[in-house]
Amino acid sequence: MDYFRSVTQSVLGTPQPGHQPTGAETVERLIDRVQSSTLLEDRRDGCRALKAMSRKYRVLVGAHGMDTLTQVLEADRSDHEIVNYSLETLVNITSPEEYPEEAEDEGITTDDQTSAVGEQFTEIFTKRQENIELLVSLLDEFDFKVRYPAVKLLTNLLENRPKDLQEVILVIPSGVSKLMDLLSDSREVIRNDTLLLLTQLTKSNTNLQKIVAFENGYDHMFEIIQGEGFADGGVVVEDCLILMLNLLHNNPSNQTFFKEGSYIQRLTSFFSLPLDSKDGWSAQKVTNIHYMLQLVQTMVAPQNPAQAVASCQKLMNRCGLLQALAGLLMASGVPVDILTDTITTVSDMIRGSQPNQEFFASMMAPSTPPRPAIVVLLMSMVNDKQPFILRCAVLYCFQCFLYRNQTGQAQIIQTLLPQTADANSVTAGQLLCSGLFSPDPVSNWFAAVALSHSLVDNNTQKENMLRVQLATSVGSPPVSLMQQCTSILQAGTKVLTRFGILMLLSTWLAHCPVAVQTFLAIPTAVPYLTTHVGANEHDELEMVCQGLCAFLLGLCVQFNDGSGSNFSRESLKQLVTDRIGAENFSDKLSNISRTEVYTKAAKSPQQAAKQPSDLVFDHEFCRLFKSLEVSCVRAVNPQLMGGNSTEVCPAEVIKYKDIIRDQDAEMNQLREILSKVQKELKEFEIDKEQLSAKVQQLHDENTVLKAQQGIAVEATGSSAQVNNSETKIDGGAGGGEQLTQQMALLQQQLAEVTHARDYYYYEMYKKNTELTTLVNNHHDMQNAANFFDTLPNPEMENLRKQLEDLQLVLYNKDSEIQQLKETSAQTLALTAAVEKPNGLTDKEAEISKEDRDKDANMINTKLEQENISLKQEVKDAETHIKQLQTQLATASAAAAAAGTSAGSATEARCRQLEDEDDDEEDEDYGISDDYDDDLEDLQ
Repeated sequence: MDYFRSVTQSVLGTPQPGHQPTGAETVERLIDRVQSSTLLEDRRDGCRALKAMSRKYRVLVGAHGMDTLTQVLEADRSDHEIVNYSLETLVNITSPEEYPEEAEDEGITTDDQTSAVGEQFTEIFTKRQENIELLVSLLDEFDFKVRYPAVKLLTNLLENRPKDLQEVILVIPSGVSKLMDLLSDSREVIRNDTLLLLTQLTKSNTNLQKIVAFENGYDHMFEIIQGEGFADGGVVVEDCLILMLNLLHNNPSNQTFFKEGSYIQRLTSFFSLPLDSKDGWSAQKVTNIHYMLQLVQTMVAPQNPAQAVASCQKLMNRCGLLQALAGLLMASGVPVDILTDTITTVSDMIRGSQPNQEFFASMMAPSTPPRPAIVVLLMSMVNDKQPFILRCAVLYCFQCFLYRNQTGQAQIIQTLLPQTADANSVTAGQLLCSGLFSPDPVSNWFAAVALSHSLVDNNTQKENMLRVQLATSVGSPPVSLMQQCTSILQAGTKVLTRFGILMLLSTWLAHCPVAVQTFLAIPTAVPYLTTHVGANEHDELEMVCQGLCAFLLGLCVQFNDGSGSNFSRESLKQLVTDRIGAENFSDKLSNISRTEVYTKAAKSPQQAAKQPSDLVFDHEFCRLFKSLEVSCVRAVNPQLMGGNSTEVCPAEVIKYKDIIRDQDAEMNQLREILSKVQKELKEFEIDKEQLSAKVQQLHDENTVLKAQQGIAVEATGSSAQVNNSETKIDGGAGGGEQLTQQMALLQQQLAEVTHARDYYYYEMYKKNTELTTLVNNHHDMQNAANFFDTLPNPEMENLRKQLEDLQLVLYNKDSEIQQLKETSAQTLALTAAVEKPNGLTDKEAEISKEDRDKDANMINTKLEQENISLKQEVKDAETHIKQLQTQLATASAAAAAAGTSAGSATEARCRQLEDEDDDEEDEDYGISDDYDDDLEDLQ
């Protein structure tokens, strides 16, 4: 505070005793100093003082000084010190953060209000493209005092208005190039802040991402990462990796450039870690490796084009990146979250790539005795003590290993068949069977899904798995794996176990008549399915289970070749029709595709569950169900598909189901948008209540001030002034008449502004009502709408914009009222000066009269100018103003003719007319009572 006071005093001088200038007065004088001073030193001192005040009086400095500061950047660019002061001031007023001194002075209590102030000033600054061009050109200056605040200001602008600034920088010649040059700056603080700036700049903008990538962005970032020590580096490495993720995510062009530019090979050195280090893993190291693994996943994500993924997988194997990650996967002491990410990354690297899958199958874990890496991972998957996310990652890795890998599928099934191997060795088949029959339902689900992937699109292995025999107990004859699965299903186990068993059986029976006949040969299999499908369940999970049973029953009908003696296709169809009903069967089957969990599982092959309760469907099963749902319904009852099975196109039905599913997702998005709009409307209502409370508070403060002013006037009055009132008024008759006219003009202007204020209040109320009605109507329409309804967002945004414009105009009108109050105070002071004080000679009184005449003329000229401006802005109130003007002019003429005695009568008449006017306004709008006392001050 002492520093702030010393800065302002050094620029503006020491204030007069007894008069401490307000913040607004000080800011106004400083801005005037910067604008009008011819000496560079004076302008520099003014900018320095504005910088010191820009935190505490941010709104004042930003509202009145932004244009001046921009002009300083243009005119005084050669002086780096004044440019520094101007840039630092702009940084302060556009900052999205809250300053403690600002909150203390202006009563700002929430981050939203503070962010709104910075965003508003950012919007004003970015409206002129020349401002951004000037700011970017300042980056050419090597001086730290210019370059660093320019980077900070650009960062603030990006954080407040990212879309606007992205569009401007995109069209500025060499704009991105100048930013990229800053990455080579030897001063780390500039380089590091530039990384954050580029991260903000490249978010969700493909064009800027391409420009940054082709401006040697990857080279710059790899150089920084290498200089910082790769994974052992600090937060700067993290910033570089986040920026690279921005450039690569959902950008095929940049991914191709990254691959062809030999940048994948440079990733290998990042994972050259001392795996046996006993120093532990720091939090920053964990974060750095996490982002680097995400970078690798981005290049081989299943959503990318298959050809691009295959070429990246081939490069990663050739350059040793796959081997480096495999070593990290098998290392000890690796944190769980890093191990999980590593397993997921390796999974994407081997998915569908035969050479990579062969390498993964040959991996051996460093254990005693050595075991295959697949076996070690499956041990973690079926162990209920391991973290859930780790078990999900292992399942995904096992699925990727078997994806389009019939050799791997045969190896897994072979471990389930009788063999003469070492009895002490643990195989993948043994681990899967132990998980399938474990008391832990999560292990049951994981093992069942893993076994089902061993059978996908491989009828040979489906038939081989029919030979698997299990010894349930000592001395009991062995039972087949299918019979044991059916027994577990009928035992009424937990729903998660049933989900896994039903998906395994469905994958097993699909396209395999031999497996269907084996399943139908189990006496209790078909009765269980028909009973369960025909039951009336209302629980969501039980309904999903019924749908799975219906799907399994439909597969038995569709792929029944009649070679068995138990059930033929026709007998099964008749059984379904009699026990369940064809339409009921179709409804139970369609329950699966209607669920949200089905939609989520069908989107990505990676399991998105965060907890065991989220486990329901597997991605590969969803693909199978989607391809066979229609054919199962048609196999049971062709009439449900249009009466003639030969005329039904399954692809067309699937297409319509996809459309319906997409419309469901769109409706969910529209519901979220409507909820967001309703939340914004509620926030608007809260802001309105806060503004009303603030207006009431100001009204109360105004009442207290007027009461204090009245007491002061009574205390300074004297009987001598009352006795000599006639003489004083006669002596200043000319000046008094002018002041009376000026008071009349002020009253007219105040009435105009008050009427305009009420009009805008009324318009704002109307717009708010329209917005509320629109939202309610849209809510009613959406409940009855079909899947193709849309939300009228443009109309709501237009109404909200009109409401904001009305609030801005109302704020301007209140400012003009405040100016009129200040002018009125000057007029009252001049009225007191008209009267000749006791003790003055005639000559002194004459000189005083001349000074009063000059002041009166100056005030009269100023008031006339303000009167013309105000009349142009409030034309809607012209008729009402003319009526009030005529009445006040009549009262003023009567006061001039009647002299001293008529003065009080005129004042009473003015009060009466104003009360009548206020009553009329209250009847029209009902919200102008707060300004009644302002007219009394002007009188």
